[in-house]
Amino acid sequence: MKKAILGSFLFVIICSAVPALAAEGFTQKDREMLIELKVRMGEIDKRFEQVDKRFSGLREDMNKRFEQVDKRFEEILTFLAILAGVFGSMVVAVFGFAYWDRRAILTKAREEVREMTKADRNLIEKNSLLLTKLTEAMRRMADKSPDIREALQHSNLL
Repeated sequence: MKKAILGSFLFVIICSAVPALAAEGFTQKDREMLIELKVRMGEIDKRFEQVDKRFSGLREDMNKRFEQVDKRFEEILTFLAILAGVFGSMVVAVFGFAYWDRRAILTKAREEVREMTKADRNLIEKNSLLLTKLTEAMRRMADKSPDIREALQHSNLL
């Protein structure tokens, strides 16, 4: 970029100096102007070099800064991944515990219901046996007592 600016600047100067040289020739004043121009061009060149150094320093600083930002983003993403893993494992653990607990409670409840139905069946069998014996005893008594016979006939037990 600086060479293009420098070249265009020289081109403008030469284009303006060529008609003057052709008309009068090359004088001492022209030589002094060219030397002065050369010195100024050197100064401009030094300034461009300083600006280039500044830009290269800025580029390096920006690159370092971008690397720091990238590193920070990676740290944040790693932290979020760890957080998601912890949360996911906690959810799985809670659902697993709930499933296990419900299953244990249901198993216990089934056993209790089985025991209760066994007890109820035993009670029903005892009660039906007792009722059968009681009905048989009442029928025997009905042969001797007309009031009991009438009550049994009224209940359709005789």
